[in-house]
Amino acid sequence: MSQPHILLINPNSSPATTDMMCAIAERAAGERVAIVCATATRSPAMIVTVPELEASAAEVVELGAAHGENCLGIIVSAYGDPGLDALRAQVDVPVVGICEASMLAAARGGRRFSVATVTPDLLDHIAAKAEALGLGGLYAGARCSDGDARALAGNAEALDRTLGELVRLSIEDDGAEAVIIGGGPLGAAADRLRPLFPVPVLGPIPCAVEHLLDRAA
Repeated sequence: MSQPHILLINPNSSPATTDMMCAIAERAAGERVAIVCATATRSPAMIVTVPELEASAAEVVELGAAHGENCLGIIVSAYGDPGLDALRAQVDVPVVGICEASMLAAARGGRRFSVATVTPDLLDHIAAKAEALGLGGLYAGARCSDGDARALAGNAEALDRTLGELVRLSIEDDGAEAVIIGGGPLGAAADRLRPLFPVPVLGPIPCAVEHLLDRAA
């Protein structure tokens, strides 16, 4: 694609998830920039563990290098930001991960923030990301569901009910002033839950789009 665009890389191997992520990114971008998407093929349909996250990093770098020509920037659209630093070292355009972008947006203005997610095996990784970004003092922790994350993500009604309760607990018990829905495949749930709460409920993909557009401004 010759015109400037944002490349969104889905490190998960689900084309349906890529379509959902692309639609979210396109709504966030509006007419400001085009969105082009690429899907991994060697990862699970939904990454839920640290070994899966780490194993996906190499293909993220490959996809970014192969499809990143003339990009305004690249989004790594899995919440653990796999391959982020390695891809930055390979390309000459801005690269942002959806975890990184959403945490920076949630903490804006000194807000206390938390993450609602369905991947318990990634909780330590998420907390470490907040620390690495210098946001540990604002990070109120993560609320996470029990059970099979992949099954839950495939049931929109159950997902909304579960994440909605996690957001409520984050606000009422943890004092969160913004809550991130932590997961690329959970992006549509963030849109559905946002009107239901008195604090910002952030989808990580729009945060990443805005981050890159701000960089380009």
